[in-house]
Amino acid sequence: MSDVAIEGTCAPRFGKVRDAFAANFAAGHEVGASFAVTIDGELVVDLWGGCTDAAGTQPWQRDTIVNVFSTTKAMTALVAHMLADRGVLDLDAPVARYWPEFAAAGKASLPVHYLLSHRAGLAALRAPLPVEALWDWSRMTDALAAEAPWWEPGTAHGYHAMTYGYLVGEVVRRAAGKTLGAFFRDEVATPLGADFQIGIAADEDARIADLVAPSADEAAAVQPDPESLLGKVLANPPLAPSVALRREWRAAEIPAANGHGNARSVAQVMGMLACGGVANGRRYLGAAALARATSEQAYAQDLVLPMHMRWGLGFMLSSPHLPLSPGDRAFGHGGWGGSLGIADPDRRLSWSYVMNKMSPGTTGDTRALGPVAALYGSL
Repeated sequence: MSDVAIEGTCAPRFGKVRDAFAANFAAGHEVGASFAVTIDGELVVDLWGGCTDAAGTQPWQRDTIVNVFSTTKAMTALVAHMLADRGVLDLDAPVARYWPEFAAAGKASLPVHYLLSHRAGLAALRAPLPVEALWDWSRMTDALAAEAPWWEPGTAHGYHAMTYGYLVGEVVRRAAGKTLGAFFRDEVATPLGADFQIGIAADEDARIADLVAPSADEAAAVQPDPESLLGKVLANPPLAPSVALRREWRAAEIPAANGHGNARSVAQVMGMLACGGVANGRRYLGAAALARATSEQAYAQDLVLPMHMRWGLGFMLSSPHLPLSPGDRAFGHGGWGGSLGIADPDRRLSWSYVMNKMSPGTTGDTRALGPVAALYGSL
């Protein structure tokens, strides 16, 4: 794809970012993708290129969006912290204060903040559920309320790849009286002008890029042991890239994984956080709430992901194991397949990479490294 035209805008000083983004296509690493950067809330890089389909027949447009999987978790965390900032949600209170059924199986005292930092011990479900359960909110939340933790809550962290969204989302729903997707739309996306949705209507389907899954051989090479906790997390309910093409998945609010957006929209949200919770003169999150959201809760080997993770309250934090910027205060989230949204408060900068060609495995995608290195080299 060496002849792919790179569309969009790029401030002159960031020309090398455009070059690095184009190099990914020239090397055959992309089908379609977008990359965006904000500084002081201003969009200084907004690039896209390639195609929305594997056959290469439909060009990626300015308003193309795609499922970003777990990059959605940054949006979910933001909603929880906005409610905490408003006094609607107490992160130190037991989950059962808002969700009484959650007290089952010894979870009566488990605090809300354990849900955000992946320390609740509820990364997987034991009773088998079909794929259709993913868009059946009550079925998932009832199962989680009844579930016993896989480890003593608070003593370790293990990535709650799918359960995170139902857990945090149900607490939000009970505390705020509206669903997490609706709150995000009304209180973040609409006023910010960010084209990001958690739960999307059928009349938007035409602009959603198809996810291009890894080949069967690539997927087989990184298939986790089904008896491992990661294997159990991904298999129940069973999750595959093809699921994200289903209308039921798109329509549902799945706050851990089915956010649809592009690099511009993710960078807008993360840029607001990079600027202290303020954008266009409007404060979305107070300074104390943002400081708590990005405070280290755990830094050790994750019980689910095959790596050390440094967690804040819902946000991945930069570390030597997973550097998100040249400094150590950057935070954000990545998603299955390779998407990323990062805030760098030291530079009041955000960047996001969103694509439709999924890399195999849950870690190890390096396609954003070139544009990001060029970005920081241009500052």
